[in-house]
Amino acid sequence: MYAAQIIAVSTLLVAAFLGKNQGCASSSLERMHRLKFVLFGDSLTQRSFDDGGWGARLASAYQRKVDVIARGYSGYNTRWAAHILQSVFVKEQAPPDLVTIFFGANDAALPDRLSARQHVPEEEYVRHLRGFVEHIQETGTKQIILITPPPVDESARIRENKQKEEAQEVCSASDLPERTNAVTGRYAAAVRKLGSDLGIPVLDLWTELQRQQSWASYLSDGLHFLPSGSTAVYDLLQAKINEAMPHFRPENLPFDFPLHSDIDAADPAATFRCSAAS
Repeated sequence: MYAAQIIAVSTLLVAAFLGKNQGCASSSLERMHRLKFVLFGDSLTQRSFDDGGWGARLASAYQRKVDVIARGYSGYNTRWAAHILQSVFVKEQAPPDLVTIFFGANDAALPDRLSARQHVPEEEYVRHLRGFVEHIQETGTKQIILITPPPVDESARIRENKQKEEAQEVCSASDLPERTNAVTGRYAAAVRKLGSDLGIPVLDLWTELQRQQSWASYLSDGLHFLPSGSTAVYDLLQAKINEAMPHFRPENLPFDFPLHSDIDAADPAATFRCSAAS
């Protein structure tokens, strides 16, 4: 009788152990979730995955932890981006864990110069940014970073425009830049105020880059980033994430699956079954 009880108890313990491990298999797969960051912006975002780009550097920092996805649209201003917003951020889909919104370099183009078609008045620019934030939050994303347009090297812009005109064999009515640093600074200030109003972190590239004496050398044409500029942008963005969202620091996030050195070569299934639940 006593032996039978021992066997019965042992059977229950084994069943419980096996049941725990069977549950471990599904729960571990559920818990091993890779996060998603979406970078939404204009050409400064579209080019962020070029060799040495700031988006590529961010993706490298979050290898096997976060999928970093660029949704950059060269030449776009916020007026045009508003028309694709709901296609980029679909309410019925799983929301990104973090979104960066990086527009303004084109909106700040002067209304009476070479890039007039891209100009968006400051008030409208802010209205669109606010709408972007509201829609993205409605999809379920809780973490958003607004990024101001970077500073403009006006002399480099003049040189760039002249080179384009020479290549196209056309003459310009003006030797003035189509963007100015002062006007872009006003748009940057508008982003700072919006972030403050909404309680959203702001990466103020316009101010932060100009703290560095060689900031103009970061730009290939007075506007777009060279690899050195992308390095500076990545460093500033990572610092902003670390400060505002410490739970998203790379070192605080787990790998989506075990490291190869942690896999039991004799019984790999056991590793994947129970590693996350242990």
